[in-house]
Amino acid sequence: MNVNTPSMSNSTPVIFLMGPTASGKTALAVELAAALPCDIISVDSALVYRDMNIGTAKPSPQVLALAPHRLIDIRDPEQCYSAAEFRQEALSQIKAIRSRGRIPLLVGGSMLYFRALAEGLADLPAADQRLRAALERDARRAGWPALHARLAGVDPETAVRLHPNDAQRIQRALEVYALTGESLSDLTRKQVTEQFPYPLIKLIMAPSLRDVLHQRIELRFRQMLATGFVDEVAALRRRSELDLNKPSMRAVGYRQVWHYLDGGYNYAAMIERAIIATRQYAKRQFTWLRRERDVRWLDSNEPHVRVVARLKHTLDDILQ
Repeated sequence: MNVNTPSMSNSTPVIFLMGPTASGKTALAVELAAALPCDIISVDSALVYRDMNIGTAKPSPQVLALAPHRLIDIRDPEQCYSAAEFRQEALSQIKAIRSRGRIPLLVGGSMLYFRALAEGLADLPAADQRLRAALERDARRAGWPALHARLAGVDPETAVRLHPNDAQRIQRALEVYALTGESLSDLTRKQVTEQFPYPLIKLIMAPSLRDVLHQRIELRFRQMLATGFVDEVAALRRRSELDLNKPSMRAVGYRQVWHYLDGGYNYAAMIERAIIATRQYAKRQFTWLRRERDVRWLDSNEPHVRVVARLKHTLDDILQ
């Protein structure tokens, strides 16, 4: 059986293409979709939001016309979107793609979403808006590093994984502890693993040298600024229902530009802080990626034609 004329069978795999930000995943995914019978599903917690195009490095309309991405532009920035929602919607999309005799290709850098899809989620309490507001007041008064220290006292295992300014995750871990009396790490260990229902090929794309990734991050951010990123954030900032507490506005880069527009620091400082924040985000992504098992690492500098040829050969072996 050749991958160019697939028939659906239980052996037809799902492909995960993971990697840190700015590693070139989208470009490779588009080439894979052109060469193989793959349909792309986005695995990105920022790309789900409409009107957030430049700062999220969302594929252009021209790229999306050639290689449509599912689960892009499905929420307004004022709305929340959870890993549980992603899992449910991604499984539905995977089923639909496979029913058409196609191969689902999931591409992105939101590692929690990949983990939720492959292994299921712990049974955690729903968000408590009053508790979240109280934690945010504490953070405004004392700073997120102080709340990170508080988290270290009740859940050191989670705290050690988080940057002291990772507001969203610190807040969630403290919220879970306040609501349940148990740490997020303990509750996660109690998770009942849900077996992924399809064969899985996991790929990780990243530069072999960290300095190369840092250079790509800086270049990409400066290109975002040159193509109107500040204006994009300014338009979002004018919306009365949006503020920096919304999950969408916690996306890397958006907070730094928002603070610049608020007069919190000058243009040069905004660029420096955004680049540093993006590098820190990539570092956290690598922490997740190193825990992945049964993966194939791809060098971002390797010609895509060779990667496509190898994957085609692998799929031919699986599907024959």
